[in-house]
Amino acid sequence: MRPITRRSTLLAGGAAFTAGTAHAEGETGDFGLAPEFAGINAWLNSEPLTMAGLRGKVVLIDFWTYSCINCLRTLPYVTRWYDTYRDRGLVVVGVHTPEFAFERLTPNVRTAISRFGIKYPVAQDNPMATWNAYENRYWPAEYLIDRSGHIVRKHFGEGGYGEMETAIRTLLAAGPPVPADEGVDRSRIGSPEMYFGADRIEALGNAERPRRGEQAYTAPATLPLNHFALVGTWDLAGQHATLQGGGGAVLLHFNAAKVFLVAGSASPVTLSINVDDKPQSPVTIGESRMYTLFDSNDYRPHTLALTIPKAGLEAFSFTFG
Repeated sequence: MRPITRRSTLLAGGAAFTAGTAHAEGETGDFGLAPEFAGINAWLNSEPLTMAGLRGKVVLIDFWTYSCINCLRTLPYVTRWYDTYRDRGLVVVGVHTPEFAFERLTPNVRTAISRFGIKYPVAQDNPMATWNAYENRYWPAEYLIDRSGHIVRKHFGEGGYGEMETAIRTLLAAGPPVPADEGVDRSRIGSPEMYFGADRIEALGNAERPRRGEQAYTAPATLPLNHFALVGTWDLAGQHATLQGGGGAVLLHFNAAKVFLVAGSASPVTLSINVDDKPQSPVTIGESRMYTLFDSNDYRPHTLALTIPKAGLEAFSFTFG
């Protein structure tokens, strides 16, 4: 799960809105009438919808944002449920509540919807009004609503896919339960999400203390596990760090099999990547989104070095798989 502020991150793919309070979980019960959609900037793949107008349907609300790795690992299940059960009365609504500024742009959301093959309605919740109406705190989060408009199941974070599909099938009278499916084994991921922006930079391993604005950073002699280091002159803003001047680098010590970077560059830039001193396929950064830097099944500590040949890269966060 991803929170608005990530002061406490669960290694099993979750993080708390308030430190120490979150865990991936599902709950079943009667949680009252589902709130109406509020503050929606744009409806994509659909005309505007209302909960009142959906009464009589089974509705699944999925809170997500397109650069969240936890959300992206959940999307295949949500899209499959939509494809499987829409003709039986299931309506899926993806409520896209952004974290980073670039995720607020409707063209970027449209591009992401196309890239991930999303056919169901997506409501763009930039002011977080629908998020707040549901008192939600997590990316991803699913709310299952019965035909009378009541929330009957909630799930926060990854996993619990079999239980959610069983609940959907029960409401639709679509047959017996399905086998449990927890998806990715998140217990093997030993690194939390790491942020480059000055508002939440906590894993920086440089000797230089991070501060807003431009500063030169030098590579440390050693880099502790679950830390990264900047090399070169970087400008730290609230949500991201931007490489200035000539080239630079980012060093990372992590414990996972996969590394993803949320980044963008107005002028495309190709990164050279080494993992454990072995060259990997280069990655070209352009539009602001999540990029895969390292994809393996080798769950253990690794070191990664990114060489950046020119200024302009905006780095937002590292996530892991």
